[in-house]
Amino acid sequence: MKIATWNVNSVKTRLAAITAWLKEAAPDVVALQEIKSTEETFPTEAFGDFGYNVAVFGQKSYNGVALLAKRPFEDVTKGLAGDGEGEARYIEALVPGDEGMVRVASIYAPNGNGPDGIHFDPAKFAHKLDWMERLRARAEKLLTYEEPQALMGDFNVIPKDEDCYDPAFWSKNALTQPQARAALQKIENLGFTEAFRVKHAEPEAYSFWDYRDGVWGGWKKNRGVRIDLALLSPQAFDRLEDCAIDKAVRGRPKPSDHAPLWCRLKA
Repeated sequence: MKIATWNVNSVKTRLAAITAWLKEAAPDVVALQEIKSTEETFPTEAFGDFGYNVAVFGQKSYNGVALLAKRPFEDVTKGLAGDGEGEARYIEALVPGDEGMVRVASIYAPNGNGPDGIHFDPAKFAHKLDWMERLRARAEKLLTYEEPQALMGDFNVIPKDEDCYDPAFWSKNALTQPQARAALQKIENLGFTEAFRVKHAEPEAYSFWDYRDGVWGGWKKNRGVRIDLALLSPQAFDRLEDCAIDKAVRGRPKPSDHAPLWCRLKA
């Protein structure tokens, strides 16, 4: 089973790019983030043409998450306990496969920065940490099910300094703050494994490149960060065959500022 995640930064704007990648990569399950679409306006029919079932938890104009799968979903859950208005950031479902059922979640964690995108905002950062704690609580509950699980998405946390092009530049950013990294580590400490670094130790392995140039650098200078992650439960990690970032997708016309990340689980 090939499971992918991609922050598409507007599903309608990137529809041609998404469907082209689906045809090329042929994932069995896809977790989408920042779809910026409601369930009513989501392009379900376009994905159905490629053989995908769709589950959507959306909002108009911002946020929003979705799941695509080649087989029908079961046990769909939308949102986390304690979510407030405007928190379309989490959806999970069981997906049948030849290897049995796998639970997949699509996650779009809060950013926590102020308007400049560089410096964390205390109020937004506090909300980010609260949301991450509620995600940790859900992850702890999920582990009691003792099943293969993949928590996939844009966690808006740079796990370590090696996961960004310039740690000094990012030092005041919400994505690198010790509390944010600790919140991510708490989820891993429950028993989840961050899949990419198990398979890849190379530097400059990024999944996000800002559209802005200048101090941000952006895509052309490979000044990126790695914030799109796959956290696998022990039952899924035991079956991990490979994990990679489809970096080339970021360089195509009308790209998202993120590239897809995928894992392959063996039978």
